[in-house]
Amino acid sequence: MDTILVVEDDQDIADLMILNLQELSLTVEHCLTGELALQKVIDNNYALVLLDVMLPGISGLDVCRQLREQKPEQVILMITSRDSEIDRVLGLELGADDYMSKPFSVRELQARVRSQLRRLHLAAQREQKHSQQLQPEQHLTIGELQINNTTHRTLLAGKELELTSTEFDLLLFLASHPEQVFSREQLLSHVWGYNHSGYEHTVNSHINRLRNKVEKNATKPEIVQTVWGVGYKFNKKGVAA
Repeated sequence: MDTILVVEDDQDIADLMILNLQELSLTVEHCLTGELALQKVIDNNYALVLLDVMLPGISGLDVCRQLREQKPEQVILMITSRDSEIDRVLGLELGADDYMSKPFSVRELQARVRSQLRRLHLAAQREQKHSQQLQPEQHLTIGELQINNTTHRTLLAGKELELTSTEFDLLLFLASHPEQVFSREQLLSHVWGYNHSGYEHTVNSHINRLRNKVEKNATKPEIVQTVWGVGYKFNKKGVAA
């Protein structure tokens, strides 16, 4: 049974979230402050952290930044105010895997959580399958880029890249379909596992973060390229040996 941590200082909102997450047969823990959230995530293993931006003491944005430094694989879903675009942008730039805007519906909450957990379970299944029998196709090599889909390690020109779970999935998906152009909506569907109108900025932010890690010059990308008016593609020539 997956365990989720809800970090929310409004007890009424937290109770509602906990009740509806428990309907998904999840174990749910709750804390009120960023300080306690940091301690709990570092000391325990959570499938997902639902992290409110507005917290007493350490803000949710600071919690997100520190967790990315200490637990880069931790899946984080930020919760922001609907009229606070800057918080959404900063959350994604600091490493959040996704975000929801308040007020949100129960159905959206459950759908977002199921989507993130589905990704984790698929990754776990791939790793289990690999432990039983080595699958060569789990190792993708294109020029100087090497992606190991079982250990979640990525090398570019011999240097290991420090990617979050979502950045890894995004790069793996694009590299598995070189030269094919995908719209933001298609990437939301294939990588994040859902397609909600209005959340295309999630893709933009992750593309920008990924470029900062894989490109020689993120302002002139050679690997993850923009096809104006359509979307993004993986350029094989950008990683040619």
